[in-house]
Amino acid sequence: MSDHSGRRAAGELRVLRVKGRVLVGPQEVRDEVWAVDGRITYERPAGADDAVTVTGWALPGLVDAHCHVGLDAHGPVSSAVAEEQAVTDRTAGTLLIRDAGSPSDTRWIDDREDLPKIIRAGRHIARTRRYIRNYAHEIEPGDLVAYVAREARRGDGWVKLVGDWIDREAGDLTACWPRGEVEAAIAQAHRLGARVTAHCFAEDSLRDLVEAGIDCVEHATGLTEDTIPLFAERGVAIVPTLVNIATFPALAAGGERKFPRWSAHMRRLHERRYDTVRAAYDAGVPVFVGTDAGGSLAHGLVAAEVAELVKAGIPAAEALSATTWGARRWLGRPVLEEGAPADLVVYDEDPRADVRVLGAPRRVVLNGRVIG
Repeated sequence: MSDHSGRRAAGELRVLRVKGRVLVGPQEVRDEVWAVDGRITYERPAGADDAVTVTGWALPGLVDAHCHVGLDAHGPVSSAVAEEQAVTDRTAGTLLIRDAGSPSDTRWIDDREDLPKIIRAGRHIARTRRYIRNYAHEIEPGDLVAYVAREARRGDGWVKLVGDWIDREAGDLTACWPRGEVEAAIAQAHRLGARVTAHCFAEDSLRDLVEAGIDCVEHATGLTEDTIPLFAERGVAIVPTLVNIATFPALAAGGERKFPRWSAHMRRLHERRYDTVRAAYDAGVPVFVGTDAGGSLAHGLVAAEVAELVKAGIPAAEALSATTWGARRWLGRPVLEEGAPADLVVYDEDPRADVRVLGAPRRVVLNGRVIG
């Protein structure tokens, strides 16, 4: 029995039953799953008669594979604000985050059983004066290998480069790194056991990055019929962040007077965004869900991003996998398998039939506890 404070007696198990339709995989559905002391089991456990029961359609906790906890439009934020960001994501059903670059130390979140799990890419690595102020290490190419090694050791198996950004002299987006330096840097990250991803809006940097061995590209709005087959052949994933790409027209309008070439380029990338994502998917490029929350975008937009992928023409089941089963396996994290952490989200209806269901979680279960 538990006392009125919620503490459990010594040796007492914490048992939760999730009953209804448990989506273990896209086609594998079970009638129930149990969480015992925060871990998944499909065997009826001791203490089952006293279990808390949750009913509905259950999915693995959602994944936001491009999110920034501890960051806002101006740079690092306080721990209190970072906690608010993490709670907002959790409320939306996001229970696993790949933090795609942050200057803040958020390791304290790892000690909180009530907050999402985070896979960190360390801090962005950008060319000097070629990224948002206060976000990144701003360096020159000769230092790239050293900084990649530093962030590979600091992160959780990922490193984040800024692959392109506006070049004020050119008045447009251009690649940030010479081919030789980026090849050496990616090789160094791989030697240290880390994967590498890069922010890329435009076309110019993509071939060099992929041929240099990069593992993922964020945004990837510059993909063309020439580079899409290369991504597919090399198995390089993309995280399109379509809810962020929706801001391009406003950005273009703001820069029209000073950088007309850049503004026109951003509008073209925006106009073809859905065709780009669908062409990549059709070619076999792995596509995953990411919102780019934490810069200028709000947290908690994972359902909106899934809906955007569907709007782009990705089948609903595949868009759902891009934030659940497929995304977790890509990141090396378990799904709803025996012994896995009991992180799941419960809905009133089948999200495979309509991904908009993701916008209204009925219950959020994190480490076997009903959070919301």
